[in-house]
Amino acid sequence: MNSQTPRTSLPDRLVRAFRKQRGWPRPARIALIRKIVAIALLLLAGALAVRPPPATGEAGEPLLVAARDLAPGSALRPADIRMAELPVDAHPTGALTNSEAALGQTLTSAARAGEPITDARLIGPANTALTTGTAAADTTAVPVRLADSGVAELLRPGMRVDLVTTQEHAGAADPLARDATVLTVITDRDDHAEGAAQEGTLAILALPDKTATQVAGASLTRAVTVTLR
Repeated sequence: MNSQTPRTSLPDRLVRAFRKQRGWPRPARIALIRKIVAIALLLLAGALAVRPPPATGEAGEPLLVAARDLAPGSALRPADIRMAELPVDAHPTGALTNSEAALGQTLTSAARAGEPITDARLIGPANTALTTGTAAADTTAVPVRLADSGVAELLRPGMRVDLVTTQEHAGAADPLARDATVLTVITDRDDHAEGAAQEGTLAILALPDKTATQVAGASLTRAVTVTLR
């Protein structure tokens, strides 16, 4: 029987050729090295071409996102929000999954188009608890129309303020509430866009339940402003 010559792999043949090239002229050695490098690159390209694509993670699940850039204090309307799909592991905590939970609610901070809408972005228990650092059951969000729009422009979410009511005669002011937390401020521009007829900037403040009731009542009949703490 004739014995068959064992077949050698391409890498083995390249190694043998590389060992033999030591006695070759320099141009021949350089040409061989270039061939080896070219073959190695071709093999690498072929391996990458047949490599399966990386896993894309979990299937997308719907959640609510901003349909356009939104300003703080915006009352969300159907044109402001839309549904989008993201992997579940990309959903932020408190992400809303239906538009009914957001329509008519007030946005506490600006949102870029495509950003998920969470419960903490809207005026409500979650935002109040996070902003004030207290249990949601202990505080209430109260809208207060401030008489001094200049002071209102200084307010930012998370700031602590005291509320006072102003009297008709100059220089007189009565304390109304202490240590309120600013949740958001709705500017005159935003207010007018919603068709509001009243003057003054609307501030949403977090207060203890009992105090919140008193402030809400007083703000209907008297001018209210704030002092910064």
